[in-house]
Amino acid sequence: MKAILALADGTIYEGEHFGAAGESVGEVVFNTSMTGYQEILTDPSYKGQIVAMTYPLIGNYGCNDVDVESIVPQVEGFVVREYSAHYSNWRSRRSLGTYLEENGVIGIHGVDTRALTKRLRVHGVMNGVLSSESCDARQLIAKARAWQGLIGADLVKRVTCPNPYLWKDANPHPNSLPHSDLTKRQSSQQMTIDFDSSPVGAVPEPQFRVIAMDFGIKYNILRQLTQHGCQVQVVPAQTKAEEILAANPDGIFLSNGPGDPDAVDYALETIKKLIGRKPIFGICLGHQLLGLALGGKRFKLKFGHRGANQPVKRLETNKVEITAQNHGFCVDIDSLPNTIEITHLNLNDYTLEGIRHLEHPVFAVQYHPEASPGPHDASYLFEQFTDLMK
Repeated sequence: MKAILALADGTIYEGEHFGAAGESVGEVVFNTSMTGYQEILTDPSYKGQIVAMTYPLIGNYGCNDVDVESIVPQVEGFVVREYSAHYSNWRSRRSLGTYLEENGVIGIHGVDTRALTKRLRVHGVMNGVLSSESCDARQLIAKARAWQGLIGADLVKRVTCPNPYLWKDANPHPNSLPHSDLTKRQSSQQMTIDFDSSPVGAVPEPQFRVIAMDFGIKYNILRQLTQHGCQVQVVPAQTKAEEILAANPDGIFLSNGPGDPDAVDYALETIKKLIGRKPIFGICLGHQLLGLALGGKRFKLKFGHRGANQPVKRLETNKVEITAQNHGFCVDIDSLPNTIEITHLNLNDYTLEGIRHLEHPVFAVQYHPEASPGPHDASYLFEQFTDLMK
């Protein structure tokens, strides 16, 4: 079946459909990771985006029940050069195409992703429509231009948990729990995520109680916190500071998530009230929200940082970390007050990658130290968080 990707600048990419049929609109971005497509598909930070993979062959190891970052795929569409319907891996349970079809995600392959990526690098990310239903290029371009885009859009409300829950397993198999059952459990005031699992390593007894504000949190962040001795209570993004402080946690975590941090004003107000009260650690959107709560300003990157090979300099040691990243907005270094120390810089464009407060036990990074997919150079940051709580 034919499929079309239409960009708002009038460019058309034709290819073949795989996955679910239909039509979707989103911001078209590219990711440079060579593996980890299932983790990318299920990362809530990609809500509102159509993701193109720069690596040319996708799908050859299929999909399994473990390598996911949320209960279902979050992307609006998936673009690849060559899709492999034949897969081989001892953990595989289904093909990538079947996985996308089961979860209502439209895919297109046979696209010149090198040309697409070059266009996005030169002109910046842009709105697009991915369709297997319509061949009317003019109509699809008009839809792409009419879409409001991500600036000013609060996508956190679409991915945050509806109710608090206690994370109890470092190595969940989320697909072992039917989505309908999860919905029923979420309807109660409190729930526990405790999926059937086969842990790859012993999980230490919890020493710290952490409340994680869910702006679109990845499972591997929760796994890492658990493996560093934290009992994690995940709460919705709209949770008030008074509720969090009333629980008297040892620390507070600010998660990753999608969209424009300026649009999540309710979380900004909460974070302002939490600063100085408890140790705080933020990642990705959590880093941006913390930077804004401390007085900074955000700006939109031309084509963002998305991939598993971004070089970041840790200024404390002058060493370079190879990092996993996924963000389209960034905190402006020059906008931060002098109470903030810059801890990490991106060596591709020298944008901000890490901060810490000089007076309070508060720090954050823009990249993803939990990787998944990606390198593990920055996992020490979870130890820094537990040290602050100690």
